[in-house]
Amino acid sequence: MITDIVLGLQHGDEGKGKVTHHLLKNGEYTHCVRFNGGCNAGHTIFHNGKKFVTHHIPAGVFFGVTSVIGSGCVIDPKKLQDEIDYLESHGIPVREHLRIAKNAHVITEEHKAEDSTDETIGTTRTGNGPAYRDKYGRTGVRAGDVPALQPFLVDIYEELSGHTIILMEGAQGFWLDPDWGDYPYVTSSHTGVAAAIQNGINPRSLRNVWGVIKAYETYVGKRQFQPDEEVFDRIQEVGQEFGATTGRVRQCNWINVDEVRQAIHMNGVNRLVVNKMDVLREIGIWGTTKGRIHGERHFRDHLNSEFGPTRGVDKVYFSDNVENIYEQNHLTTAAK
Repeated sequence: MITDIVLGLQHGDEGKGKVTHHLLKNGEYTHCVRFNGGCNAGHTIFHNGKKFVTHHIPAGVFFGVTSVIGSGCVIDPKKLQDEIDYLESHGIPVREHLRIAKNAHVITEEHKAEDSTDETIGTTRTGNGPAYRDKYGRTGVRAGDVPALQPFLVDIYEELSGHTIILMEGAQGFWLDPDWGDYPYVTSSHTGVAAAIQNGINPRSLRNVWGVIKAYETYVGKRQFQPDEEVFDRIQEVGQEFGATTGRVRQCNWINVDEVRQAIHMNGVNRLVVNKMDVLREIGIWGTTKGRIHGERHFRDHLNSEFGPTRGVDKVYFSDNVENIYEQNHLTTAAK
């Protein structure tokens, strides 16, 4: 077993689906596993020039890789079926590659009805919170007990054991973790490396932990996150910052260097991807929560010094479009 993990280091919407999709292109992985969350996640992927948004299904299906909804996830069977139909209508062969851990939990109609009335913390109202509550309250329903999911069920430990190369795909971001986020404005599943390992992974098999951030930060929810400055309205507009699941406007802010550094340390990140460089390039303003930075080159150098080799990250990558990433010492034509 060899395992790589992709996880967000901010408040979600960092571009984890894009990075997972990019890594799958090399063809080495035998399995791709969603390790947490449910249909509250929205991973935007561009595949062969087409835009897709996935909620339950791991990105491995785009490459014919065995794709497992892990034991740390919760599943809405109806929405899962809709997602399968949606992807297969666009030529993506899902059924033959999809597997579901039999000990994953299920979102019921009662969970969704309860969650639909939430007005306190700004959840996605998809039933995830009540489903996780019942899981830990030992009153939940497991995937193995749902007839409609039977064709996909596996023992995840047996599925991933042996000569496997696994890519773990996380949902939400580290600073939405219920233990580490701004409680109660958090998600209902754990979002770090430990959550990935809980899906039957041998910790000694870890090879690379890919941390993903944006060149700025975004957040969807009830708490006040965005400062009262015009530049953040401009970032929201240029970056098209709307939630992939809810369509709600994402609040914007600069990168919180201290929080990202802590997330890198706590999750053992050795590869870092900084997405949406093109957004700050277009507005012509660069910065972190510690202050403005003069120009893109200084911004890149600053992030490399804050998060790079001296902090344990072997390589820092940057991205300025929906598909590619490039190393810190490389400038695209647009950046030049």
